[in-house]
Amino acid sequence: MRSLPLPLALTARLTPVAVLACAGWALSSGPDSSAPAAQDRATGKTGTQSASAPSTTAAPKTYTSAPAPCTSLAKKTITSLVPDAKAAGKEIASTDKSVRRTCSWNALSGYDYRWLDVSFEISGSDDDAAKKYKERVKEKSGGGEVPGLGDAAYSVVNLTTEDDQKTREGVVLVRAANALLVITYNGSDFESKEAPSTDEINKGAIKAAKEAVAALEDGR
Repeated sequence: MRSLPLPLALTARLTPVAVLACAGWALSSGPDSSAPAAQDRATGKTGTQSASAPSTTAAPKTYTSAPAPCTSLAKKTITSLVPDAKAAGKEIASTDKSVRRTCSWNALSGYDYRWLDVSFEISGSDDDAAKKYKERVKEKSGGGEVPGLGDAAYSVVNLTTEDDQKTREGVVLVRAANALLVITYNGSDFESKEAPSTDEINKGAIKAAKEAVAALEDGR
């Protein structure tokens, strides 16, 4: 078996880890202190009484930290989707593992190349995660919804060509409460210069997404 150089698009595929910024909230309250004292007497209040401020207790988060991504998939799933890849995978460095964690598997089996990424992102609230989900879906137009997966799921598959080599990539986005999952799965055949079918890539990405969601829920 002869080794072949990988296309630049595949060898340089590691995505820089995004730094997630958390925004703070400023809360201000209190009645106008310049109101006449006679108004308090007219309503039966004394100088030591004041209206009670409403409670602003934040809703608890379903998920407080990202699970270990490299153990989120079964070994047989990794072997099936990425033949000859090491089951342990490789976790991508992150600035804050409690917020974002990603694991990657890739291997060349004969002339067939496969790459799989599983990423977990934890947001401060369900609303924040829903907003990010909508933004990602908008960026990945052309796909469709995946029913029965998380609170919302979306799948899209695209074909690219570089130096006559075709690569087909599938992306599945899942929103589960305040967590966002991103699964990326792609492949190429370096002998025929062709790429795996849309059906193969799409089903593989969705299979990985289902197991990743189950791992997230088990680690709650």
